[in-house]
Amino acid sequence: MRSGIEKFGLVAIGLVAGVFVSLHFSASAEKDTLAPLPIEELRAFSEVFGRIKSDYVESVSDKKLITEAINGMLSGLDPHSSYLDAEGFKELQVGTQGEFGGLGIEVGMEDGLVKVISPIEDTPAYHAGIKSGDLIIKLDDTLVKGLTLNDAVKRMRGKPGSKIILTIVRKGESKPLNIAVTRAVIKVQSVKPKLVDSNYAFVRITQFQEHTGENLATALDTLLKRSDGNLKGIILDLRNDPGGLLTAAVGVSAAFLPKDSLVVYTEGRTDDAQMRLTANPENYLRGNGTTDYLKNIPATFKSLPMVVLVNGGSASASEIVAGALQDHKRAVIMGTQSFGKGSVQTILPLGNNTAIKLTTARYYTPSGRSIQAKGIVPDIIVEDPATAASDAAFRLREADLDRHLSNDQVPENKVIDSTAGKPPIKSTPKAKDPDTTKTELSEFGSKNDYQLNQAINLLKGMSILQGK
Repeated sequence: MRSGIEKFGLVAIGLVAGVFVSLHFSASAEKDTLAPLPIEELRAFSEVFGRIKSDYVESVSDKKLITEAINGMLSGLDPHSSYLDAEGFKELQVGTQGEFGGLGIEVGMEDGLVKVISPIEDTPAYHAGIKSGDLIIKLDDTLVKGLTLNDAVKRMRGKPGSKIILTIVRKGESKPLNIAVTRAVIKVQSVKPKLVDSNYAFVRITQFQEHTGENLATALDTLLKRSDGNLKGIILDLRNDPGGLLTAAVGVSAAFLPKDSLVVYTEGRTDDAQMRLTANPENYLRGNGTTDYLKNIPATFKSLPMVVLVNGGSASASEIVAGALQDHKRAVIMGTQSFGKGSVQTILPLGNNTAIKLTTARYYTPSGRSIQAKGIVPDIIVEDPATAASDAAFRLREADLDRHLSNDQVPENKVIDSTAGKPPIKSTPKAKDPDTTKTELSEFGSKNDYQLNQAINLLKGMSILQGK
């Protein structure tokens, strides 16, 4: 028996070494200085592989073991790297186009449990009252502990119209909550425009998708016509926008910045991870032959007084836009500190229609700020009195996630002041008793939206000063 295991171990070492060699040679950023393969670690891997095959209580296929090993490699790196099987890869591709199935929540893993980063606006999870920071401990009758993030996500997906019971732990609640959510085919409206106070353009971006830039250009043109060409200011609402496509973020920034302005740059170990993305069509159009949707945008949108609203749910692409507009002094950033996701994930297709989502770079604002695990600090801090207390209780940020990528510019315990040495202005209204049974998203853009009203007041003051 022992001889058989030893032979199997040798075969496994050869198999695993072959896999590692292929990955090593194809993915190493330092191809000319390849380090030797870690033989002892590979031997340990093969011994564990062999023991599972021979001694585990039930027979386990080689495919399952290798797939789980790949999952482990990626999930052990950071909260955003993962393995995408054929189904997951397909759903990711569909999701960037604005339509996908599921509950409508951005999730991560925390201590073996699923943690909600943000519910996506106008989705089943949003309407059911799921909140940022909620820990999902059970999916129907299945405990989350022990599942991979991909497994948990698969269980949350299902036939539209079917229900799932999420058992969650929420700060401030004495016992777990059981929340029923009805699955649906989710169609996310990326851009939501309207006129507020007669002559101010309010544009809410809920997620950065493939056609977000085009939809924004159309929305701005429509709002300008509705105001009879008399717009006095712009409010770009990025609150609770979890991010999305990098090209869409560049396109949105380019709508308000002079051509060729630097929007964001990235740094990583490979040549592909070194990018400088400017407000130029080649950096925001997807595919050759695509018409430049910003070509005919009125010049007024490059100079109108502008406020950008952010909060702890504004992440990734949202932070790229806010950081670019802040660094170029194009807009006043208002709200509360953003999520702090300053890393770039690249989808690397593999065989059999699978892929890996791998963190390949950090991104930096035009002035060179890394916001990873820190976030964007608004120029004017304005807390919503209806949600301030509940935000403090359960708002999740990048720095709270296990194994989060560190900020390469400052120690983890030092806070970045993104206002270039000037303390942000703080406006803290008298807090009201928060209604924890409602999501904060339901108020965005309404007449009772405190932060929006403060943005309008600021724009009115800026208009007066500009007139003088």
